[in-house]
Amino acid sequence: MEPDPMAKGGPVTERGGFLLFLAAITVLLALIAWPFLTPLFWAMLAAMMFQPLFRRVLRNMGGRRNRAAFVTLLVITFAVIIPAMIIGSMIVRQATGIYVALQDQQIDAGYYFRWGYDALPARLQTMVDNSGYGEFELLQARLVELLQQSVGLIASKALEIGGGVLGFALAFAMGLYVTFFLLRDGERLTATLTASLPMEPAIAQRLVANFTAVTRATIKGSIVVGLVQGALGAITFWIAGLPAVLLFGLLMAIFSLLPAVGPAIVWVPAAAYLLATGAIWQGLVVIGSGVLVIGMADNALRPLLVGRDTGLPDWVILVTTLGGIAALGITGIVVGPVVAGLFMTGWAILREQREAARG
Repeated sequence: MEPDPMAKGGPVTERGGFLLFLAAITVLLALIAWPFLTPLFWAMLAAMMFQPLFRRVLRNMGGRRNRAAFVTLLVITFAVIIPAMIIGSMIVRQATGIYVALQDQQIDAGYYFRWGYDALPARLQTMVDNSGYGEFELLQARLVELLQQSVGLIASKALEIGGGVLGFALAFAMGLYVTFFLLRDGERLTATLTASLPMEPAIAQRLVANFTAVTRATIKGSIVVGLVQGALGAITFWIAGLPAVLLFGLLMAIFSLLPAVGPAIVWVPAAAYLLATGAIWQGLVVIGSGVLVIGMADNALRPLLVGRDTGLPDWVILVTTLGGIAALGITGIVVGPVVAGLFMTGWAILREQREAARG
């Protein structure tokens, strides 16, 4: 039998040609799968997060992997996906109603901004006037425009989904289909990927472990904690009798990514408005819930759910999360911190190798 040139190292030309072929076919596969990149990414995240549940179901079913994966997928669908779609449609409906009211001037946003300005102490009014924004009417117009654009962005998602129902349904079905196989074969695929990476096995294992840890910590720390704070905020606003509680709950969940202030960007103006309009007990309820319930939820849940899994400073998580959202949309909430984690791990490995080489 003729020896394999690749086994002995092979000529440089042959090795270079094989690597070129491998790179080209990888790029081609990425281009083909690009339209489904988002559902594939979220399918991978779902498989990672629900892997412990799959293992428990697998033990109860005597090692029948197909049935265990199917049952786990049913749990994901009915416990997470369907409720999220229902709540999402309600949020879009509320955002659409507010956006239409702003466009038709049924809601005079300028009046509320003027009211807020008049409620400020004289010193703060002077600071606003001298802040470089010129006349307050100009600042008011910009704030109204920002409000319309923010609410309109959420409302426009309904038109995007409604205009591409077939594409949405296909991506949704693709995500569920891939999640099933990732749940069933995830451990084997991870081992194969780790062994196939073109680097030392110890480094590959460390990078894969870092990727898994940062991904899980990001989902639990950013998404789960944000959803809890948003839900608590929506319940508080409902008790206080404020409108569009789901929309404001979503805004609080988004602002929970910001350290220190977070959801207070939403509930503090709401409490001030209630107190100024004579709704004293409602305003006190919002303040009490904002400080004692919504604010403390982050301090209580984040260490419990995340701990030190990310190994990233808070400011790095903030910058990469917001940058990821700006670049990739909602997917960037996870991609940004994961890229930062791999970046820091890679440079740490390089530093360790250089220190080892120096003796």
